[in-house]
Formats: sequence, structure tokens, C-alpha cells
Amino acid sequence: MMSREIKWEWPLAVLVALTLLVAIWVYPQLPEQVPMHWNVKGQVDSYGSRFKGAFAIPLLNLALYFLFIYLPQLDPKRENYAKFSEVYRVLRYLIHVFLEVLYVVIILTALGYQVPVGRVIPGAVALLLVIIGNFMGRLRFNYFVGIKTPWTLANEEVWQRTHRLSGYVWTISGLLALLSALLLPQSWIWLVFMPLILGAAFFSLAYSYWLFQKIGR
Repeated sequence: MMSREIKWEWPLAVLVALTLLVAIWVYPQLPEQVPMHWNVKGQVDSYGSRFKGAFAIPLLNLALYFLFIYLPQLDPKRENYAKFSEVYRVLRYLIHVFLEVLYVVIILTALGYQVPVGRVIPGAVALLLVIIGNFMGRLRFNYFVGIKTPWTLANEEVWQRTHRLSGYVWTISGLLALLSALLLPQSWIWLVFMPLILGAAFFSLAYSYWLFQKIGR
């Protein structure tokens, strides 16, 4: 079991370490002001310092790496993590890879490359939603990972049924959002993308409340 865990752990550790090395290498090449945020039209609307541009995401990735390792030990339901250990590993990889995508976009843009940010970022978020949706039904009751509403945390059956149905909703919403990022004119993407993403989140909230009222305490 230990060797299997190490087998899956070391690629993630290498990815995090390499990002830090890239940050050290690219830091002298960045301009004083680095693009850090874009509006719905894909235009830069916020800048950060050279240090922030180079190191903010690599340091966040490093902090999250250790947080995710120790998080199960802090959870009162820590014994349940063994029941969805593979899903937890997938979610960890997804979050780190997503941050890497954001980092690449920031660095390439800062170095003067033309990146279709208005498509890449929504597309990455949509793909993240699709993959999470596919694994959501396998999450088991805990206090840190999943749809944490007052009603899912108050009733384990509400937790299980909410995650099972929300997984389908998140997957479908993510697929539609991904298609919008790929096919729609860039100025229209967020008009479709945001209602889909927020709608999926609101569904989980509303469904868990309705289910809790139906099942009772």
C-alpha cells in the first residue's frame, strides 16, 4: 500500500518542485508589471509585481500540496478518506494542474505571447467541472472535500444523494460550458458560461436543502 501511495505521490511532488524552479528561472525575464487578471472580454484588468507574477502560484501550489497531505488527519471523519482515496488523489491532481494552466497563461502573456485567455480559462474551468462531476458521486462524508452545505453536513444520506445527482448536473453543465468556450464568439462565452457554472452550484445548494426537508433530521 505504501509503495502504491509513493508511486502516485512523487509525480505530483515533482510537478510542484518544477514549478518553483521555473519561477526562479523566469523571474529575471518578466516585466515589472505582470498581468494577473482578465475581464470577461479577455482583456487584462489587473497587474501584479514581477515577484507576484513569478512566485504567487508556485508558492500557492506548494502550500496546497502539504495542506492536502495533512487535511485528512484534521477531519473528524478521517476514517472515511480511505473509502475515496483514489478520488481524493484525482482531485488533488486536478487542482494542481489547473493552477499550472493558470500559471502558464500568466507567464506567457507577461512574456508577450498572444494567449486566447477568454477561451483558455473558461475552457479549463469547464473541464475541471466535468472531471469533478464524474467523480463526485464517489465522495464519502467528510468536512473538507465536496459539497458542504448545512444540510449535507447534517445528514449523511443527504450528503450521498446530493453528491450523486450533482455529479450528473456538474458534468452536463461543464460539457455545455466547454462547448461554449470552444465554439462561441469570445464576447458571448461568459454570457453562457457563468449561468451554467453558477446554476450547477445553486442546484447543489437547493437540492440539498430540499432533500433535507424531505428526509428530515
